[in-house]
Amino acid sequence: MIKVNLLAYTPNPERTVAASARLCYSARGAEALHQDLTDKEVKSLINRLRSMGHTSTFEHASFTFAIEGVSRVLTHQLVRHRIASYSQKSQRYVTEKKFEYIVPQTILNNDEALKIYQEQMQAAHQAYVKLMEYVNKEDARYVLPNATETKIVVTMNARSLLHFFSKRCCIRAQTEIRELADKMLKLVKEVAPNIFKIAGPSCVTEGICYEGKLSCGRAKVIK
Repeated sequence: MIKVNLLAYTPNPERTVAASARLCYSARGAEALHQDLTDKEVKSLINRLRSMGHTSTFEHASFTFAIEGVSRVLTHQLVRHRIASYSQKSQRYVTEKKFEYIVPQTILNNDEALKIYQEQMQAAHQAYVKLMEYVNKEDARYVLPNATETKIVVTMNARSLLHFFSKRCCIRAQTEIRELADKMLKLVKEVAPNIFKIAGPSCVTEGICYEGKLSCGRAKVIK
């Protein structure tokens, strides 16, 4: 089961974003603006910035997540989101003797598929343990499957997160990373509700879909 914790985030993230935006058009400093903006002004300014697509100041708010119970299939997709920082459990230094792996729901739902899957996982792990009798663990790890459970710390700014949610909360996204994205979105909404008020796939945020023939049909397709 995927476990996600919001480890840390920019203090007063929405006020920081609003003050940064107001600074561009004010003779006053960011510190004064940060203190003097009312909650109503912060909310209004964030809504206006988002509606206009002026989201560069959203980059001043960052969020750090601790993620566990995910596969390397997921993290291989996650690190494609480039404006972020990652620190992942190392298979070079951490021995996978207590071997844990992720099982997709489709396989869990099929007894025959599950049997094949579990046999393959056991065989891979046995090979890994045996190989370490002859070579170091950083070379033995080559036989470990993508299903191997891993842990990762991820930091993204609000603008990158909005892009991440637009791609990974989509129904067409791979199931595991979609579950992760949904959990991350829920967490950031609790601390920055105005920034992430409108977040997710374009069918939710814009009422349209850019997936063409691959669209799930939830919204009008842009061809």
